[in-house]
Amino acid sequence: MRTSKSARAAQYVALAAYLVFLAFPFAWLISTAFKPARELGSLHPTWIPENPTLGNFRQAFDEQPLLQATANSLIVAVSAALVAVVIATPMAYVMARHRNRLAKAATGWVVISQAFPFVLIIIPLFMILKKFHLINSLAGLIMVYVVWALPFALWMLVGYVRAVPPELEQAAAVDGAGRLRILVSITAPLLAPGIVATAMFSFITAWNEFFFALVLLKTPEKQTLPVILNRFIGTEGVADLGPLAAAAFLATIPSLVIFALIQKRITGGMLAGAVKH
Repeated sequence: MRTSKSARAAQYVALAAYLVFLAFPFAWLISTAFKPARELGSLHPTWIPENPTLGNFRQAFDEQPLLQATANSLIVAVSAALVAVVIATPMAYVMARHRNRLAKAATGWVVISQAFPFVLIIIPLFMILKKFHLINSLAGLIMVYVVWALPFALWMLVGYVRAVPPELEQAAAVDGAGRLRILVSITAPLLAPGIVATAMFSFITAWNEFFFALVLLKTPEKQTLPVILNRFIGTEGVADLGPLAAAAFLATIPSLVIFALIQKRITGGMLAGAVKH
């Protein structure tokens, strides 16, 4: 019993240390966002700003089109997540339930596709999008993000589908339920947490992506938040810390809010799936 309690205490300590490690950059970001220029240049920085100010936020909005960039990022990230999940879900179901050569080949494609660096594919990708007049287009960037997120989304969903016992579907079929009814009433509710988690992964991936957005989007009114944030760094590599921290803090809020909302749905989906008969 003592060993068990000691092990549990050690786990809690390790978890607390990990949370502190994760929270430190975000806490410092918030502190920096509210510090005036004089405190940012201080040789003895403090956690809590001595003279907090909103000037960094005003300057950030005055210098860059943050609202338009936020709207662009939301459109791109939400669209890419939805399309990736819609495509990956039926593919994952087939791969998990029918383990044939095609499913093995698809699994190999998932693994191999993650090994290619962006630099190798950006030139042919740029040429293809240019041919279809999708350069400097949110639609073109959405297509890129869907293709980019699809392999990992498929890999995630295959694991969730395999966790659903096939006996549940077989029992429903014995009771006279059709294939569509089984998928809608039995399988889909049990897969809901996995689908939501996969959509969240795809959203965060598209929301934070910088390289493709930098290459494919040319005009400021089309650019996403990561590209706009890069504009707070001067040509000589000197960052305007106050406005940059303020803009970066604002950029984290949508993803945090969406994660908080989806986390409840993940828990609810798990509970709903656990009581299915």
